[in-house]
Amino acid sequence: MSWDFALLLFIALLATGLVWLLDIAVLRGRRRARAEAAAQACRNNAAGLDPDALQVECDQAYERAGRPSWWVEYCVSFFPVILFVFVLRSFVVEPFRIPSGSMLPTLENGDLILVNKYEYGIRLPVIDRKIIELGSPKRGDVVVFRYPVDPSVDYIKRVVGEPGDVIEYRGKVLSVNGTPVPRERDGDYYEPDRAVYVGQYREQLGEVSHRILLNVNAPQDLMPITRFPDFRACTYLPDGVRCTVPPGHYFMMGDNRDNSLDSRYWGFVPDRNIVGRAFFIWMNFGSPSRIGGFE
Repeated sequence: MSWDFALLLFIALLATGLVWLLDIAVLRGRRRARAEAAAQACRNNAAGLDPDALQVECDQAYERAGRPSWWVEYCVSFFPVILFVFVLRSFVVEPFRIPSGSMLPTLENGDLILVNKYEYGIRLPVIDRKIIELGSPKRGDVVVFRYPVDPSVDYIKRVVGEPGDVIEYRGKVLSVNGTPVPRERDGDYYEPDRAVYVGQYREQLGEVSHRILLNVNAPQDLMPITRFPDFRACTYLPDGVRCTVPPGHYFMMGDNRDNSLDSRYWGFVPDRNIVGRAFFIWMNFGSPSRIGGFE
């Protein structure tokens, strides 16, 4: 969806930009010559008019003859705006809307967030090819990416495993490279999507301390929904799953551990699918107090 919008924006930028260049190189000169000819004709055919009236009439003739076509005027007016939006969302920040509760309690359904587009490297828009390396996703980052099963759909999850990591989620305990990720109980959370109270925990993932939702007593059935690339890097067990993250890929999980369709079910996210790091809630129309940063 975001890729489709980027393509449409690029086409609009290209079309308006070509008209803008054509106007500078050719059309303005033609309009000026046409306007000057109209003004001269006005002066030649204005016998009997007093000088002030003649000036007004010839100025009007000049303006009418020099006015650009409506499509040229619109393209020239919109080109700077489209260029600004294109550069901003392609290389700096891009807005996204949270569509579900899979990242509760960190992000709620309806949160409007900003995503940093340059932190993990500069990518060419539309073709999405990285040309400058600036960094890579770190364990604990909240990341927007194109869903590997359907790249036209944008997903948002938290990075749990980096390339080479061994990730285990067994008995609802998350382990990275053989070490359980520390967590402690932090009360209960009312989950509006399911109208239930769920256990809330504070988890320390890498350098990031964040909250997760987890019902340790609820049944768990982790099975792949598709035979994803590098399927053999994962072993599905009666009590969970163990995966070794391939080079150039990441293992993603939602903070709402019992209600998130993530890497446990559809595999790894290749680096080329990464859109950027989510870092700021700029609006939630149902809860304006949520504006601000998050971990």
